[in-house]
Amino acid sequence: MSEHVKVERSGGVLAITLARPERRNAITVAMYAALADAIEGAANDRDVQVVTIRGDGQDFAAGNDLADFLATDMRGEEELPVTRLLRILAGNEVPIVAAVHGNCVGIGTTMLLHCDLVIADDSARFSMPFVDLGLVPEAASSLIFPQLAGRRRAARYLLLAEPFGAEEAMDIGLVSHRAENGELAAKLEEVVGRLLAKPPEALRQTQKLLRRGSNGDVAERMKLESGMFGERLASAEVKAAIGAFFEKRRTAIR
Repeated sequence: MSEHVKVERSGGVLAITLARPERRNAITVAMYAALADAIEGAANDRDVQVVTIRGDGQDFAAGNDLADFLATDMRGEEELPVTRLLRILAGNEVPIVAAVHGNCVGIGTTMLLHCDLVIADDSARFSMPFVDLGLVPEAASSLIFPQLAGRRRAARYLLLAEPFGAEEAMDIGLVSHRAENGELAAKLEEVVGRLLAKPPEALRQTQKLLRRGSNGDVAERMKLESGMFGERLASAEVKAAIGAFFEKRRTAIR
C-alpha cells in the first residue's frame, strides 16, 4: 500500500484519500497499485456498501506524475497498475462516490467517468491535456465523453484541452451533485448516508445493472487507448512535450 493513498474503513464505507498534497496529488505507479488493491478489496467484501474517493490538500488530483511515468515501460506484457486500476473501476460492483475540489487534471478527471456519483464544489476545475503532452486519452474517455457531451464539446476537452468548471461538468453529466466551497465534506456525508440507508444487496445489484451493456465497449476502448498511450509515451514527441512542461515549471519557480 502506498503511503500516499490512505484507506480507512468505517461501518459500511471504505474511504480512500489521495494523500500527496505537496505534489497536488499527482498519481505515481505505486499509488495506482494501492488504489486498485483498495477498490478490488471493497468489491470482494460484502460488508462494504460504499467506496468514497477524495483528495487531500487544495486539489483532487493533478493527473499522472509525469517523471514517474516517463521512467515506466508501458509496452510490457504484464498488466500495469494504472491499467489494472482502470479495469477494476470500469467493472466495479460497489457504488463509488467521488468528492472533488480544486484541479482535476488528466486521469483526475477521467477516473470520475467510472464513479457512480460525483460531488464537486465550486473550486473544481477539470482538464485533460493529453494531446498537449503528446499523449492520447485513457480510461475510455475518448468513447464516454462524446457520449456525455457530444462530439464537438468532447473535441474542445480532448483536442484543445480546454478546462471547464463544476457548472459545465454538471451540465454534461460528469458531476451529479454540486456543493458550495467549504460544504464538500457535508455534502459527501449526506449522499453517503442516503446510500447506506438502502438495502445493500439491492444497491449492488442496481449498480451492476446500470453498468450492464456498456462494459464490453468500455473495455475494448480502454485496450485500444492503452496500446496507443504506451507507444506515445516512448516517442520523441512526448519526451519533448514533457521536457517543455518541466522547463516551463522551472522557469515559473525562478
